This record gives sequence, C-alpha cells and structure tokens, in this order.
Amino acid sequence: MGRAIVHMDLDTFFVSCERLTDSRLNGIPLIIGGGERGVVASCSYEARTFGVRSAMPIKMALRLCPQAKVMKGDMELYSRLSHAVTEVIEERAPVMEKASIDEFYLDITGMDKFYGSYVWTNELAQSVTKETGLPISFALSVNKTVSKIATGEGKPKGNLEIPEDMVRPFLNPLSIKKIPMVGDATFQLLSRIGVRNIQTLSEMPAEVLQQMIGKNGIELWKKANGIDNNPVEPYTERKSISTEHTFLQDTIDLDKLKRVLQGMVEKLAFQLRSEGWLTSTVVIKIRYANFDTETKQCRVQYTSADHILIKNVTDLFNKLYQRRMRLRLIGIRFSGLVRGTYQINMFEDTEEMLSLYQAMDRMKTRYGFDAVMRGGGATFKPNNKNEILKRKK
Repeated sequence: MGRAIVHMDLDTFFVSCERLTDSRLNGIPLIIGGGERGVVASCSYEARTFGVRSAMPIKMALRLCPQAKVMKGDMELYSRLSHAVTEVIEERAPVMEKASIDEFYLDITGMDKFYGSYVWTNELAQSVTKETGLPISFALSVNKTVSKIATGEGKPKGNLEIPEDMVRPFLNPLSIKKIPMVGDATFQLLSRIGVRNIQTLSEMPAEVLQQMIGKNGIELWKKANGIDNNPVEPYTERKSISTEHTFLQDTIDLDKLKRVLQGMVEKLAFQLRSEGWLTSTVVIKIRYANFDTETKQCRVQYTSADHILIKNVTDLFNKLYQRRMRLRLIGIRFSGLVRGTYQINMFEDTEEMLSLYQAMDRMKTRYGFDAVMRGGGATFKPNNKNEILKRKK
C-alpha cells in the first residue's frame, strides 16, 4: 500500500494573523518586518507582485513597493493562533508532525479505505479556516518532499494531489530551488554546470553529486527522483532540552548567578539552533542550600535567540529568587519545541543581527561552544559532572 502524506501550510501566516485582527489590512501590500534597518519576515501576495520577498532588507522592499504598509509584527498573537491551528489538526489527524509555526505534515496512509484521502484533507483545511479564520493550503502525495513542493506550487489555495505515477512528471520541469534542501550556494554551484531543473538533476549520477556537495549529495539525488522515506514524526509539546548547574560551593552572589544563567542560556540556545528547534516555554529551577526546590515558567514567542531567551530567563529568576538564601543548583528547561529556524524572529532584528548569529554559530560549530560567547556568560564553563543536558519526550 502506498503512503499518503499531506503537507499543510498556513498562507502568508503573519500577514493573515494581522488581517484577522484588522480587516482594513485586507487587499493592501503589507510587509511584516523590523524597522528601516530590518528585514522582511513575511509579506502579502499584493507586495510579492512587486518583487518583495522574505529575508529581503526593508529598505529594498520599500524601493520595490513604496506604497506598502510596514508592521513590526506581534509574535504573541502568532504563537497563540499557531497553537489554535495545531489543536484543530491534532484533534482530527491520525499522525501529525508540526514542522514549524505555520506548517504541518500528516500521515493519513490507509485512510482511503474509509474516506477519500483528498476529500478528508480538504474538509480538514476547511475546518481550520472555519475555526481559526486563517487560510491554509495543502498538498497530498506519497512523501514529505513531494507534498511540500506541491503545496508551494499550488499556493494560494490551489490544493494539489500528486499520485505516485505523476511524481516525476510533476517534479521534472521545476527549478532545483524548489527542493527544500537546495539553498543559494548549492543552486549557484549546480547552475554553473548547467543543472537548473529537477529532471537534469535527477539524471546525474548520484556519486557525482556526492563528490560535488558532500554527504548531502545522495539525499539530494533521491529528492530529485521523488524518493523520500522520512517518516512523519508525531508532534508532542512535551519535548524539551534542559541543563542544570550545581555549584561546588553554595552561593548567594547575584552577579555570579546571573552570569552562569546567561552562559547556560547561550549553550541551550545554540543547541536549539543546531538541531533546528524553536522553544515556546521557558522553565527555571533553583535549589537552596537546605535542598528546597522551586520552579517558575513562562510562555514566550517561538524563538531560539540568545538575547530574547536571556531576558526571559533573567526576569523569571528575579521573580523566583526571593528568599536570598544560598543556592546549590540552578537549572533551565526549554519546552514546547517545534521545528524551525531563527529566521522566525526577523521582524524584530536587523540584518546585521541575523548575520551575527549565523557567524557565531559557524564558529561554535567549527571550534566548539566556548569559541565565542557573550561577555556576561563567558565565565560559565560546563563540565560533565555538574551539567546535564537532556531531551525529554
């Protein structure tokens, strides 16, 4: 029996959320981004007709579309509506994976025995829009790669079904940039040898691709040929990563405690970005010298950014640590994880800030976590005895 994999994607999600709360924004070119020196986080289809795209500097976007309205964005609103959509889909779908704040994969293999798979998916999409007010596109095919590409090709609201015998005819004429793992560097590399559409890529020897782009060459060849056996991973809000630090001597030194907390946040945030996670819940734990243990948590916008998480952790610590007794342990946990990248915070930061994170992460990946750190957290030196990193499911 063939697989039936659905990819669902909320159309221009940030823009749709803003229009849901203010109907005056309907039909006008709209850009969600951060200030004049920031970058475009999302834009409406009206703005896209002028050439505006995500990740473009705001200045350039306004040169292309000077009549556009620019809004900073409301991450609290977006997170709340994302959770609402998740609940609608999770309630009905047999297996759901939340790939990011605005996209989902469903495995509905075997459902055609009882319902038409396409009809069922279409009814689910209508339920999402009816219950949340947000438009959503979908595509149904045999695996995650084909479904994701098809969703993009069908937007807006052009929901597609690509059966197994139509996978290659569907993929062949498309640009290789449509394949999710093909970024600008890979596209430029392949373009230089004349490989610009998926059919040409699929006909290349897999070994040649591996020699050109490394270990991902075989995976790219498979995707170009419509092969993707990756499963839909069931979504759960209980996933978390955490770290704890036990002091060799109990301490009441506030400066020291906050420096250690900052270093812990940096390490966890780097782990989030390295593994492709965003967190929506921050939990802090303290254990006093007499072994009394207290915790406090808060919801945050989906993020993996140090500077946002450091502020939230520091605020939580200030609220929690009221007894002014010596502490023997502090801990941090990030939970409510979804797949995604730091790009989700583009409406808050400048292009320079995004470039800084990317540069720091490259150095950490190559030379180790301690290679570059914020000044405040540089005194934090994790060790195997006192620090425990774990992921819970």
